[in-house]
Amino acid sequence: MTLNLLTAISPVDGRYRGKTELLADYFSEYALIRYRIRVEIEYFIALCELPLPQLATFPKELFPQLRAIYQQFDVAGAQRVKEIESVTNHDVKAVEYYIKEQFDKFSTADQPLSAFKEFIHFGLTSQDINNTSVPLSIKEALADVYVPQLEELVGQLRQYAEEWQAVPMLAKTHGQPASPTRLGKEVMVYVYRLSEQLESLRHCPLSAKFGGATGNLNAHHVAYPDYDWRTFANRFVSEKLGLQREQFTTQISNYDSLAAVFDAIRRINTIIIDLDRDFWMYISMEYFKQKINAGEVGSSAMPHKVNPIDFENSEGNLGIANALLQFLAQKLPVSRLQRDLTDSTVLRNVGVPVGHSVIAIQSTLKGLRKLILNEQKLQEDLENNWAVVAEAIQTILRREAYPQPYEALKALTRTNQKITAETIRDFIGTLQVSDAVKEELLAITPATYTGI
Repeated sequence: MTLNLLTAISPVDGRYRGKTELLADYFSEYALIRYRIRVEIEYFIALCELPLPQLATFPKELFPQLRAIYQQFDVAGAQRVKEIESVTNHDVKAVEYYIKEQFDKFSTADQPLSAFKEFIHFGLTSQDINNTSVPLSIKEALADVYVPQLEELVGQLRQYAEEWQAVPMLAKTHGQPASPTRLGKEVMVYVYRLSEQLESLRHCPLSAKFGGATGNLNAHHVAYPDYDWRTFANRFVSEKLGLQREQFTTQISNYDSLAAVFDAIRRINTIIIDLDRDFWMYISMEYFKQKINAGEVGSSAMPHKVNPIDFENSEGNLGIANALLQFLAQKLPVSRLQRDLTDSTVLRNVGVPVGHSVIAIQSTLKGLRKLILNEQKLQEDLENNWAVVAEAIQTILRREAYPQPYEALKALTRTNQKITAETIRDFIGTLQVSDAVKEELLAITPATYTGI
């Protein structure tokens, strides 16, 4: 661990850096600068392709070199942008000046590019760059990092659901023994829930604001009134950036689509919290043992302990993530009049809850992969709770029009006496039903009464 990790203020960039390092390419200061340069370059190229009269002679063979400015952008380049920012005291203007410096490198005596430089950031305001760069970074971070890790979690759960599909288990409703289920089915509940919400996340559009100082493309229109700038802006955002352009905005994004994305991730996180707590309880109930790693310490005082720390770590990180996601979803869509600056500093934190979510997913996976099924304990719990077949018996008796079957089973089972297989067998022997129905009832056990 390097000194930088040891001195990091946030555990996302410190203790958990190994789990979140991939996100640095999308949410770090370096990444934000690179995304801004990407948008500026693609916008300049789009103006050339329009083409504007003053850009008609720009050498198109230089487009690959222009794109290389962001494609090959490195930390040294980011440092240069920060040096420029130290003078401008404006982060987006620093990006503009940096790109102009790169233009100078392409210029030759035969091919001077200085005449084209003022079309970098032409007609734009800073938020046209920020409100395209950030949703683009979120879109790619979700596609490249978050969704694959979530899919890995769902895949592990699906594997367990199939592996344990025939394992009967006592259900607990209100913490009390209830109609038996199957372990695989209970795991499949989470496969289903996470898959549904992942699909919902995939359908959340990622939109961008791109419309000038107050969203009306004023500068573009006043300079070139004969151009259809709305169509140009729509095509630029969709074709060059793969985002949807917000048609009516103030100076900043409406942020409604980002809020929807944050809410979708929050729902996924809430499901994982539910999963973490269930498996924590199953371990407490001894339905699972945990793999033991040599040299690992469970408790600094109690040598015997193997704690479910991965599920606890996940739950804690998900709680932080959800608090931030809720704040972002509620705050970002609210801005005074045509804009205030509160979104600016808030927007820089969008990677933090994604980071905590990724930490949590990896912790949950680690916990799941430590599990050792203890079928003996599951069977013991079923055998010790014969009262749960009462529902099955009274339902068949209802079918047979037996008088007051629910009340009969209630009188039998709602006592402080332990209900055993013998108790149930003796009760069935007293019923005034056919021998065939008695045989049907006697075949029901806690291990077989598990539904479909």
